[in-house]
Amino acid sequence: MSDTRKTALVVSAHSADFVWRAGGAIALHASKGWHVHIVCLSFGERGESAKLWKKPGMTLEQVKKDRQREAEEAASILGATVEFLDIGDYPMRADLDVVFKLAEIYRKLRPAFVLSHSLKDPYNFDHPLATHVAQEARVVAQAHGHEPQVPVIGAPPVFLFEPHQPEQCEWKPELFLDITPVWEKKKAAFETMQAQEHLWEYYTRVGLQRGAQASRNSDFKITYAEAFQRVFPHVTQDTLA
Repeated sequence: MSDTRKTALVVSAHSADFVWRAGGAIALHASKGWHVHIVCLSFGERGESAKLWKKPGMTLEQVKKDRQREAEEAASILGATVEFLDIGDYPMRADLDVVFKLAEIYRKLRPAFVLSHSLKDPYNFDHPLATHVAQEARVVAQAHGHEPQVPVIGAPPVFLFEPHQPEQCEWKPELFLDITPVWEKKKAAFETMQAQEHLWEYYTRVGLQRGAQASRNSDFKITYAEAFQRVFPHVTQDTLA
């Protein structure tokens, strides 16, 4: 029997990014029966695993294994599937094989929407690279001349999740998502990220702050929220509200 669930794609530069920035969106859609698939371009092994590197005798391969284990556990808690392309980080580089692999994932998954990083980030060049690759692959997956034997995709909207320092990244919230019903899942997921324990409290505060802003911009009582920036215009066939 074929899988007829609605689908969503998350392209994460490193193995923990999807948890901090979109864990609530992932868990919320998964709880509604969606198939959410996460692609981690790297494990964050060089630049985002400082705590692991402080252990005596640590190796690159062991760091990768530890980060993969954390990410797989987090994805399971959120109700998503995850895969790793292992293209390296700090610096991250993506060749045509990566673009084509992502395009293949697009066509197989046929996502209703895509989540990835901000278009700019002066603190972390891996993040906007991940988004540019994700969007280039989206365009390739729409091209009739690329692998013409495989049906092309439509035009799934792309949402950019919140960077660590939004003002410097020229990112602003344009959509608030109430994640209060799944907050405990997100919290449990980011608590698997032992290599970045210092971020647990920070992203709890972000969730509360965005929740307060979401309430102020609506008639809803919201405790925790995630915020996203749009890339493309919102299209509707029904009503504006």
